[in-house]
Amino acid sequence: MSVSPSRTSLNENHRRNSAKTNETDQGAKAQSDPITPNELHVVQSHISHHDMPINNDDFHEVDAEQYLCFSPARKRIIVFILSFCSFLAPISSTSILSGIPEVADTFHTSGSVINASNALYLAFMGISAPFWGPFSQVYGRRPIFLASAFLFFAFSIGTAAAPNLPAYFIFRVLTAFQGTSFLVVGSSAIGDVYEPRARATALGWFLSGTLIGPAFGPFIGGVIVTFRSWRVVFWLQTALGGCGTLLVFFFFPETYGHLDKTSLASKSFSEKAKYLSHRVNPFRVGILLFSYPNLFFAGLAAGALVWNQYSLLTPIRYVLNPRFNLTSPIQSGLFYIAPGCGYLMGTFVGGRWADHVVKKWIRKRSGARVPEDRLKSCLLFITLLIPGCILVYGWTVEKAVGGIPVPVLVMFLQGVGQLFCFPSLNTYCLDVMQSTGRSAEVVAGNYMFRYVFAALGSGTVLPAVQAIGVGWFSTISACFLVISGLCVWATTIFGSSWREKVDERSRRKKEARVVSETPV
Repeated sequence: MSVSPSRTSLNENHRRNSAKTNETDQGAKAQSDPITPNELHVVQSHISHHDMPINNDDFHEVDAEQYLCFSPARKRIIVFILSFCSFLAPISSTSILSGIPEVADTFHTSGSVINASNALYLAFMGISAPFWGPFSQVYGRRPIFLASAFLFFAFSIGTAAAPNLPAYFIFRVLTAFQGTSFLVVGSSAIGDVYEPRARATALGWFLSGTLIGPAFGPFIGGVIVTFRSWRVVFWLQTALGGCGTLLVFFFFPETYGHLDKTSLASKSFSEKAKYLSHRVNPFRVGILLFSYPNLFFAGLAAGALVWNQYSLLTPIRYVLNPRFNLTSPIQSGLFYIAPGCGYLMGTFVGGRWADHVVKKWIRKRSGARVPEDRLKSCLLFITLLIPGCILVYGWTVEKAVGGIPVPVLVMFLQGVGQLFCFPSLNTYCLDVMQSTGRSAEVVAGNYMFRYVFAALGSGTVLPAVQAIGVGWFSTISACFLVISGLCVWATTIFGSSWREKVDERSRRKKEARVVSETPV
């Protein structure tokens, strides 16, 4: 929401009138005070352009006071804690990839079965997303974060000590269910403390954990599996989960400004049960996501990006090891560094670029902020750069041309491109529903899309590559990205009108319901 031009002009007139009044008062005072020799008079100087703060727009956010609750230093601490926790669940999704053959040998099964456990892990990350967003809107961000961090720590111990294959599957699924909380509630917490024009920069750092974790996880796992048991991978995950629990307990405050525990406490047990069943109903997330075309397309784009990410990372040991005659887990693990470095590089510029685009369009619109303008920052990357990199990767590996540098370079570039896309998409989800207090539900729906597609990509990539080859599978991934990019482009043009139509339809239904319930 923005300040209208008429209000802006009134503010300007008020400032000019105030300045004239001050000058008149100072002149009258100078005439009334007699000037005596050797008397020092204090004269108010004018502010030079060098001293004047730079503020090129008169845009003011709605509920701007909530973004002033924490100091800049405290905000940086919050972002650090959230970034660390966001690193945990995604790194767990891929850290065992380099050790799949060793895990299969331990439980006397095949690599495909263990790979299915990774797909199940990602599927439960998607399934759990609709639960955490609504819960955090009822109980607050801090309690949900603290509970999920501790349970992630506990279930990681269970995975590390799993005595058989069923126990391994169960604890992996439980760990995934807790880990999504970091991503959904973390994004919402950043939306609580940063105003929209600075939000994507903070989200860029937060999202770096969600992307760097999956990329560097297999490398770390490859090093561990080369010299130690695969169980050490999960003991390391346990230690990281314990650190995350301590950080949340001691340093993470409550950030949700719309929290109202008094209204819940005053209700009877039956009223409280009815209220909670409505507020924490995960189907609310799905209904919200499919009601708004703009939210659906943003989720589809995020799903396409994560499909691409996991279908690229999952089969590296099975695709690149035979292609380049590699033999050990640590050798294939080195290939994961390339996209990881790309994600790290994109962290420094992706979020800032999204915020820059928003500020540029605010100036173009004379002080009005339209949430869809942010999506313009990712169009070039999701429609051209990342699909191009995937095509080059797939067909050079398929045709055995270019050597090692080609896949390394294109994996790095697509990693950079993804960090230009995710801050834009995540921040858009926060922006469009911030005023209604339902941003956590929108983010939850977006992550549901992501990890459903991540599970599909991780589970189908190996059979698909064996059936049609890595080149054609990469072509399918590239087409998926282009289609989702075109949907994002349509959202930048029609998204505002779509939102208005859905809101108007909802308002009419609500009015009709009130009329029907009113006694005659």
